[in-house]
Amino acid sequence: MAKLVIFTVVVITIFSFGVSVDDKCSACNAVAEELESQLLKEKPRNHLDLRNRLNSKGQREGKVIDYRMSDLRVVDLLDGLCDRMQDYTLQKVESKNREWVKVESFDNLTNKQEAKAHANDISTYCGRLLEETEDELAEVIKNGSLKVGDARKVLCQTFSNHCSKSSETDSEDEEDDDDADEL
Repeated sequence: MAKLVIFTVVVITIFSFGVSVDDKCSACNAVAEELESQLLKEKPRNHLDLRNRLNSKGQREGKVIDYRMSDLRVVDLLDGLCDRMQDYTLQKVESKNREWVKVESFDNLTNKQEAKAHANDISTYCGRLLEETEDELAEVIKNGSLKVGDARKVLCQTFSNHCSKSSETDSEDEEDDDDADEL
């Protein structure tokens, strides 16, 4: 009886955590792409004025924090990020390769059920990724070292290691070759 209970618990645990995303590197790049999109949409904001007490002379006391270095900015950038990943699905790009792409409408896809299942998978993956890297990512955002264009490298190579540095370099070299062909 005890073996059956332990077996059942193990099976349930495996299935609850066993939901895996196909091609974690591509999924991580999609999350980073959405984060960069948020960075591009970001509007300049005023400093946060936390001076809400008066001292004995009637002057306000407290801090004024630069918005770009505040926790509020981190929350603004990351809040809802994984919900926006519901717009992504896994599609074949070449004969064997599959890539996470943003879709405008699931109605145009041939297999809507599978596409929506993939959307749920990447949304769940995003949640796990942010949970694993939240502290480091928040620190990079607050200290201003996360620039537009660096999110993929920082999130997918440095923090999560879901993309190898060599595969990213190879794809950049291929893009450079394509650019050279265009000239």
